[in-house]
Formats: sequence, structure tokens, C-alpha cells
Amino acid sequence: MPRLSTQPYKGTRDFYPEEMRLRRWMFGRLRETVERHGYEEYDGPMLEPFELYAAKTGEEIVNSQLYAFEDRGGRKVAIRPEMTPTLARMVAGKFHELPRPVRWFSTPNLWRYERPQRGRLREHWQLNVDVLGGDPVLADAEVLGLAFELIDGFGGGERIAIRVNHRRLVDHFFREELKLPEGAALKATKAVDAREKVGEERYQAWLLEIGLDPDQARRMDEFFQSPFEATARRMPCEGVELLRGLFAALEGSPARERIVFDPTVMRGLDYYTGTVFEIFDTSPENRRAMFGGGRYDNLLRLFGNESLSGVGFGMGDVTLQNFLETHRLVPALPAATDVFVALPSAGLRKAADAVARELRKAGLRTVTSLTPGAFGTQLKQAQRLQARFTVLLGERELAEGMYLLKNMATGEQSAHGLGQLAPAIRA
Repeated sequence: MPRLSTQPYKGTRDFYPEEMRLRRWMFGRLRETVERHGYEEYDGPMLEPFELYAAKTGEEIVNSQLYAFEDRGGRKVAIRPEMTPTLARMVAGKFHELPRPVRWFSTPNLWRYERPQRGRLREHWQLNVDVLGGDPVLADAEVLGLAFELIDGFGGGERIAIRVNHRRLVDHFFREELKLPEGAALKATKAVDAREKVGEERYQAWLLEIGLDPDQARRMDEFFQSPFEATARRMPCEGVELLRGLFAALEGSPARERIVFDPTVMRGLDYYTGTVFEIFDTSPENRRAMFGGGRYDNLLRLFGNESLSGVGFGMGDVTLQNFLETHRLVPALPAATDVFVALPSAGLRKAADAVARELRKAGLRTVTSLTPGAFGTQLKQAQRLQARFTVLLGERELAEGMYLLKNMATGEQSAHGLGQLAPAIRA
């Protein structure tokens, strides 16, 4: 029988304890911040009906990236590639019971069949933050401010740019200025969204396939290169006024200094209808979009006649880790062991267990040796576990009701009674 590979499935990762420490630290910091803003955590199933994504998720995801299959009951299901459709389904399910606005967050495991590359894998974890209800401009401002605060909480606030656009502005340009029919306008937004990924030659060919003539292509380039005020003067419309209101609502917020108008930001998902944004790392070593989101007005209508506008974003763990490592913002993360209790002989097991119970009651993460051995062997075990302290059971000290406590960083040793070990460790 051939030996099985020890490698994980392509595009996924193993999380050994060291990697888990980093992941737990990142999401722990994110969770603390969103909970301070009053957001509540939710979760949903990994599997959803295929139709949930086919209805509104972007065409590229549904046709090329979705892990979909038929279950044993003949139902077509998919592994979730994103969380917003599940959120909409859950909110629609208890529409009349939930207090407004709905402020929810989640940290789901998501899957997309993509070509693995830096910042993009087939499986990742993601912080999702959404607000449904409330004044749309104020909700957009809150979400943008929170997105900035999450990165600033890691010390990276001055290393990002928040690129903002509005789909109603883009829709106005395509339909009223270029006179494109709705189908062609939607295809044009997807082409712009994918321009950097597909390259200039493919992008220009895409425009020809959509039916744009050279003059329309030239006017597109002018529009996408124009600063906000120039666009606002030349093309007054609802999208311009909504952006003005958003920028005004953000005045006084630290996020306002990082916000840049960028009409090329589209976000490829079909359900975005209003403000769209992406957070970019400005470092030359990692210049890329880290995460983004936007406003969706019609998603709940998939489940009935009720309507509730929402705005949110998803921050993936892969791009966040790349950002933090690029800017050296990851601190030294200690192992999970505070104290290692040595076991010099099998006859001292009860004494070792009594010490461990006392230390655990005091909230210290304590490991006992499962293999009796000499002090030198026990200390090597403690070092491998990266324990901060080791309790040594010496015969002379035990006879006096005392225990030796060794600081593994300094090498200092001191004797303490059982009730004094925890205070000595915390001192």
C-alpha cells in the first residue's frame, strides 16, 4: 500500500501550535475591537443551498470557484465562499424579531477554488462585520471607521489607504454618460474590477467584446483617472452627493485622513449597490488590496418582500498576516505553558498532581510530566514546552513542605510553600 502524503490539500494550511498562536492572537484582537463597538457574534452552516450563491454572488465565484456538489438526498449544495448571503438569510428568517440596526460579526472558515498565490488560498478564515438598518450614510461611516480602527489597533493605521467609490456614481457614468445598456454596464464594471488581474491587453479586448467603441474607451479612462472634485463638477448625480455626505460624516474621524476617492474600486460581487471600498497596504513590499466591502440594498429580497439595506466587509486572515509581517507588527507570542511540574520519580506523582491542581486553580497554565526522570531530563522537557517556570520536587524540600521554583529565563531558583507558588510566579 503506498504511503499517504503528509502535505495538506493544495491551497490549505496546517496550523501547528505556533501558527495557531498567531491566528488566535489576530482574531482575538479583532474580536475585542468589534465587541467594543457593540457588535454581536453569529455563525451559520458551512454548507448552503447552491441557489443562495447563484442568485447574487459574482459570476466568477459561482462558475469557477465554488465548491459545489450533490448530497445524498439529491440536493445541490455548496461550501460557503463568503458569509454575506448566509447573514442575509438569517436576518430575513427573524426579520421582525431583531432589534435595528443589526450589528453582527463572524469569523467563518471559507472556501474558493482559486489558484493559490501570495495573499490568496483556497481555504481561509475571515472576520465579517455588517450593519443592517440605520441611516445608510452614518452606517457606511461607522463601518469605514471600524475598518480603520481594526488595522490601527495593530499599529498599522498609517500604513494603509482606504479607497472609496460609489456604485451609483459608476452606474450613472455607464448608463447616462456612455449610454450603455444594463447588461453591458454590468460587464464593463467587471472588466474594470479585473483590469489589473487580467492585464491591459485582455482588458482592452474585453471592452471590444462588450461593444465599446474607441471614444467610449477613452472617456472611461478619463473618468477613472479623474479626482473626485473634477468628477463632481462635470457629472453631478446622486452618487456624487452620497459620497459628499459620507466624507462629511467622517470628518473628525482618524479614518478620514486615510480615505482616497478611487473610481476604479468596483468589488466584483453582484449585490453591491452603494458605497464600495478596499483597504490597501501602501508598502512597496506588499502593495495590494487587503480587504474590502460595501453596501448592499436588495439582498434580503431574495427571501421575501422585506427589505433592509446593509453594509459590511470581510477581512481575511492571509492578507492580514502578510500585512502584519511586512510591517513587523507581530509581537513575540509565548507558548501556552506557564508552569511545568517535574516528576523525578513515579512515587511523587500524587505530589506533582497536587501542585498542578493548586496552580491551575490560580489560573496558571500548568503541565505535569508524564515521564519520570532526573532533573536534567525534566528541565529539557520544560524548555521544549517553552514553560516560563518549572516546579522541582526535591526530597529535602518536600520533607519541609517546600517546593523549588525555577525561573526558566533567568535560571533563578527559590523555595516556597504550596500556597505561595502562584504568588511567586505572578510577582
